[in-house]
Amino acid sequence: MTTTDALLPDARAVAARLGKVPGRNELKAELGIGSTRADRLRAALRAIESGSLPAAEAPEPAPAAEAPVASVPEPAPVSVTEPAPEPEPEATGDTEPGPDTGAAPVQRPRRPWALILLALPAFVAVWSGWVGLGSMTGFGVVHPLPGIADGFTVDTAITLPIGVETYAAYALSVWLSPGQPARARSFARASAIGALVLGAAGQVAYHLLEAAGAVAAPWPVTMAVACLPVAVLGAGAALAHLVREAE
Repeated sequence: MTTTDALLPDARAVAARLGKVPGRNELKAELGIGSTRADRLRAALRAIESGSLPAAEAPEPAPAAEAPVASVPEPAPVSVTEPAPEPEPEATGDTEPGPDTGAAPVQRPRRPWALILLALPAFVAVWSGWVGLGSMTGFGVVHPLPGIADGFTVDTAITLPIGVETYAAYALSVWLSPGQPARARSFARASAIGALVLGAAGQVAYHLLEAAGAVAAPWPVTMAVACLPVAVLGAGAALAHLVREAE
């Protein structure tokens, strides 16, 4: 068995490297010895440091049985799992009062049932007015696929309410929606107002002609109505391009 004297030079080397008298655990780790022998070596090192014992001499204490050093396993790493976020409650359409947490309640969007009721009669009146005006200005039934499907016909008068009124609604949505580019909102505001005024003028022209018993519209009205599909196409393409500028 290795004696304390034999281990003393190694213990002194450890002390010189550390610049101090090593502790029990340091000696145990460096020399692979038990607690009892580590205490004896520390006592010898302290005696040498104080000068009460020559460096070449070291007392040989009575050997004692060393308790086996049990290896302590390192603790396994603990994985911290974040709790899953709670699912948000589904929107029911109305804001229900909850416990007072200090935060403002979330406003749920209202269902547009009133807008639907307003739009249905307006749609019927606008559709009939544009189709009637179109029939007075040369719009009528055509065969778009001659020689391919001769029985397939389309009344081109429907292009007026679809084009003008749809564009007015689209321009209004861009104008009033937050987050749109400035140029797009400016163009949408001007063109939406223009489309609504133009739609109202078309309805007035139809009802005046109908009340007068006219079969065909005057040429200025025919010329203006004939240009509407092209004007709506250009305005819609320009507005869509401006909206995509921020993407």
